[in-house]
Amino acid sequence: MIEIEIEAEAWTGAVPEAEAVVSRAAEAALGSVAGDVVVLLTDDAAVRDLNARFRDKDRPTNVLSFPAPENAAPHLGDIVLAYGVCAAEAEAQGKTLSDHLSHLVVHGVLHLLGRDHEDDAEAEEMEAEEREILAEIGVADPYAAEQD
Repeated sequence: MIEIEIEAEAWTGAVPEAEAVVSRAAEAALGSVAGDVVVLLTDDAAVRDLNARFRDKDRPTNVLSFPAPENAAPHLGDIVLAYGVCAAEAEAQGKTLSDHLSHLVVHGVLHLLGRDHEDDAEAEEMEAEEREILAEIGVADPYAAEQD
């Protein structure tokens, strides 16, 4: 089950189909994995607070993933996205906010499933998995512009 909470109305103002976008991306990233995920669409201030409290980084970021402990199964974890950061990134990268949201949800779910990008090999593997999942749901390669 994918539970979506929209705390910042800016999300639905910019992406009226935000719940459908999040649901589709999360389900695609989960594939055959059974589990529950909560996705919170909020603002930069809320993400900044979480980032400061849990990562000692006093600034907003695009997406945070909080994997659940194994004993919380079937809950896999929570994903939190900051509207302002995500919207600015999408604009700067020439992408729709809907496509960027899809990418970041897939990225977040993969973190909940244990994927990471701490070194170059892990990053390449995770990016390849993201590309494959996004292609399945009709979202262009989010890394294509970075390779030019």
